[in-house]
Amino acid sequence: MEKSEYKDAGVDIEAGNRAVALMKAAVKSTYGAEVLGGIGSFGGMYDASALKEMKAPVLVASTDGVGTKVKIAAQAGRYRSVGIDIVNHCINDILVQGARPLFFLDYFATSRLDPLIVAEVVSGIAEACRAAGCTLIGGETAEMPGVYATGEFDIAGTIVGVLEREDILPRPTVGPGDILVGLSSSGPHTNGYSLIRKVFQDVPLETVLPELGIPLVEALLARHCSYYPVLYPLLPSIKALAHLTGGGFIENIPRVLPENVDAVINRGTWTVPPLFRLIQVRGEIAEEEMYRVFNMGIGMLAIVDKTHVNALQQAIPEETFIIGELVDGNHKVILK
Repeated sequence: MEKSEYKDAGVDIEAGNRAVALMKAAVKSTYGAEVLGGIGSFGGMYDASALKEMKAPVLVASTDGVGTKVKIAAQAGRYRSVGIDIVNHCINDILVQGARPLFFLDYFATSRLDPLIVAEVVSGIAEACRAAGCTLIGGETAEMPGVYATGEFDIAGTIVGVLEREDILPRPTVGPGDILVGLSSSGPHTNGYSLIRKVFQDVPLETVLPELGIPLVEALLARHCSYYPVLYPLLPSIKALAHLTGGGFIENIPRVLPENVDAVINRGTWTVPPLFRLIQVRGEIAEEEMYRVFNMGIGMLAIVDKTHVNALQQAIPEETFIIGELVDGNHKVILK
């Protein structure tokens, strides 16, 4: 093979081609009849003619990442779970507006491409897309020496979904007297990892801490839950949803509240998982900051008319918690 100046500069085109070859089967496993073309095109093509059957289709799009959770994944050499994380995070973000996912695009950037690592991340992305009936329609792998340190990588994703305009959440009927129903998280999901890494910087990832009973790495790389399979069929009985991501309770819940309404959270109504208490104690973190940074064990919050609460809880095949209510106020969260 001829000498490559580009490769000498740190970019290996052949490594990128090998990564594509390794991930091709996983990507194609998400395809349905809507996909036109395939891997290798300049842009992904999706046949949207089925949307003509809808009365007033609204497209919903979101882009996000998984933050510095990727550093823990790189340190541990476990990559598939962060691929699942990025998809489920984005699915939840458009679910809170009432949308079902159509297609997803991913972005993977690193200092030097390792085809096996790229393929493992994308396999996780494809796994989560298949579970949601979402097409992985395209993506990008970027080798960027000098921008990323050796061994470091980052991922991001963009999702597009659809819903009927009349079904957009939150509904205009959200108001005082509505009940807040919480669904459990699997852990920190994709938020607060810069603080988490600081708190545990001197603790080996394989350490089994007494408070956890499992290796620290397993607790920190627990997959971000997707609430789509459980909640999407129940959206007609839900007034609003809040995905408790960056900003925790304090920043996220007001995003779906009217200006003259407060959300009262009763903190004793669910058991906060031990990981969060461990983070708080080791980091000497104030209680309110914990609720501003982390989900504290509640990954998704549904706002429901009080007459629908029992039916909603019975329809969800996992434990849920009545964690508060809406009251007259000034568009803020009150922790009690």
